[in-house]
Amino acid sequence: MIKDIRDYRLLAHNTFGIDAMCSRFLEYETVEDAQQVACVLNDSSQPFIIIGGGSNLLLTKDFDGIVVHSALKGYEVEGCHLCCGSGEIWDDMVVVALEAELYGAENLSLIPGEVGASAVQNIGAYGVEVKDYIVSVEAVEIDTGRLCVFSNAECCYGYRQSRFKQDWKNRYLVTHVTYAFSYVFSPRLDYGNIRSELEHRGINHPTALQLRQVIIDLRNAKLPDPKEMGNAGSFFMNPVVCREKYEELSAQYPDMPHYTIDDNHEKIPAGWMIDQCGWKGRSLGRAGVHDRQALVLVNRGGATGSEIVTLCHAIQEDVRQKYGIDICPEVNII
Repeated sequence: MIKDIRDYRLLAHNTFGIDAMCSRFLEYETVEDAQQVACVLNDSSQPFIIIGGGSNLLLTKDFDGIVVHSALKGYEVEGCHLCCGSGEIWDDMVVVALEAELYGAENLSLIPGEVGASAVQNIGAYGVEVKDYIVSVEAVEIDTGRLCVFSNAECCYGYRQSRFKQDWKNRYLVTHVTYAFSYVFSPRLDYGNIRSELEHRGINHPTALQLRQVIIDLRNAKLPDPKEMGNAGSFFMNPVVCREKYEELSAQYPDMPHYTIDDNHEKIPAGWMIDQCGWKGRSLGRAGVHDRQALVLVNRGGATGSEIVTLCHAIQEDVRQKYGIDICPEVNII
């Protein structure tokens, strides 16, 4: 039986803490429920959006339409494959994998959100992207109610992108995601300050649980708890620029951090540029930039979504003026 509620408050469904309403809220717990939701959406003339845990969502106003959410739970381990219901909490899935002695997701520990969103967003952190572990995505096609299974290749994953965010947007309700992990623990330690933090703790050969704990501690040290200060984690994507642009900027800013993508492209941390523009710790009204991580925009209390968008635009303009680079929100603005 699907959950079907009219005039629904979305405060508990977005980590920015925006108190917005929607006209109707639909939630499915099974594949059959998802197919029923698809029928409702087809029969309705109202617009709709599909959300996960709301950790990548900024609501700027009440939504005069239908909000759809998955509450489909469950795990199934078969060999090195782990199949998860789309409504499971992502970090709970990391724990389940480790308990099954399946390795690979440690660097993705504590990323907020749900399993279904991981496959839509291609979540990533500390040098790892979930696309490297996704085998298949099961989803209900909204137009037909048909259950489909897509391979990793069919999803066309890129940096924080997939077909579910592009030409498949609002076409499917994700029900299950299957990941392939490894029986062998091969730690990824060379991104950010993972290795230096391990050395500080006197750990030369970390276990998977030790690496997970370091990742958790690093995230907690620089990212505010949404329960205490509304935020959606990293607000902007790190821009990838051509080598010519990178070399131009590197000549001007020799201390600029960067990560090589391939022979022709470099990734430049958006947080570094925002910090260099003087935004870290600053506020515009009730919206601000976190004082420990410039990539994170925060609700300092009672901010509206529009106030956060105004701050976003001001930051984008300053970065554009200083570096000639457009930084794009990672957050879905509604």
